[in-house]
Amino acid sequence: MKSTWKVYVLALISFLVGTSNYIVSGILDRIAETLGTNVAAAGQLITVYSLAYAVGTPILMALTAKMDRLKLLLYSLGLFIAANLLTFIMSDFGFFITARIITALGAGVVTVNALSIAAKIAPPGKQASAIANVTMGITASLIIGVPLGRMIASAFGWKAVFLAIAIVAGLAMLVIAGVIPRMQGDKPIPLIKQFALLKKRQVLVALAITFFWLGGYSLVYTYLSPFLLEVTHLHESLISAALFVFGVASLIGSKVGGYSADKHGIKYTLVSGMVLHVISLILLSLVGQSVIAVFAILILWSFAAWSSAPAQQFNLVSLVPESTGVMLSLNSSMMQLAMAVGAGIGGLIVNRVSLASITWFGVLGVLIAIIAVFVLSRMASRHSVVQSVE
Repeated sequence: MKSTWKVYVLALISFLVGTSNYIVSGILDRIAETLGTNVAAAGQLITVYSLAYAVGTPILMALTAKMDRLKLLLYSLGLFIAANLLTFIMSDFGFFITARIITALGAGVVTVNALSIAAKIAPPGKQASAIANVTMGITASLIIGVPLGRMIASAFGWKAVFLAIAIVAGLAMLVIAGVIPRMQGDKPIPLIKQFALLKKRQVLVALAITFFWLGGYSLVYTYLSPFLLEVTHLHESLISAALFVFGVASLIGSKVGGYSADKHGIKYTLVSGMVLHVISLILLSLVGQSVIAVFAILILWSFAAWSSAPAQQFNLVSLVPESTGVMLSLNSSMMQLAMAVGAGIGGLIVNRVSLASITWFGVLGVLIAIIAVFVLSRMASRHSVVQSVE
């Protein structure tokens, strides 16, 4: 099988992981109703998941550094499947949180390995596009997984969504075992040395880009369904369609972002995408109740936000090319930390300010990320000058 198709198989895995992650936002109102709590409290399920992902992923990756990549991929996917089955079986809120933590641990290792393998098997000059294809699996979960999950939740209850994810993931394991080659693990790097990379100012600033860009995004996306229902007054029957359109735009944005990073460079791709991100969030605050306008702005927002993902991942890999696995692990942790903080702050804003105001706070996060891009670019220029002098 050609490397391109192998990358698409990895994208299939990331699709399942993404669906299990993002579906909670898509059915947040239904989870809150079933568990007898409010939307802000239910939103903290995302915070718990993201924190477990952020903390657990680098630890597990360090402990399994020597393991064959295919074997690790299958083991972590097996843990992911078991956790989704637990989510389906358990009915208590506390047990549900436990299941989400286990899901996060499996998902984190799966995602990092999928991205790392994709970058290694891609032809020279196509690494960013390969990463974009795996990221495309995650964005495809927004297109198919979240809207379909919303429909399944309406017909059979929201727990049925996690049963479906477990079944499809089990089938995916068979495909993975047959097409992905065995691959030697990275050179073991102790956790202390992994976090030592954070002493490098360029790495720290690059990770700050991830934190503020995705934090601003997550702050709004976590509460998107209730926002559309209560602020824009979109009818319940149109929510799945809105989520579908949002997902389609994210897929296109991811593909364009990967192509743009290869063709026009990382800085151009990040800045242009984030500027559109800011504009779309501002427009979403002002759109009113026009269905067509809401859908158009959702398309722009999703396209812009997800065009930054492959460019930022390639940005981090380029900074420390000898430690791609570690950098991707740190970035995945930072992404989940950003989502946790975004969901947490979003819950506070919804409770203490208003649901309608979350877009403005999201704008603030993305603006800080844009500033960080320019800071990193300037640091890189100075570093190049110093190297040329030496």
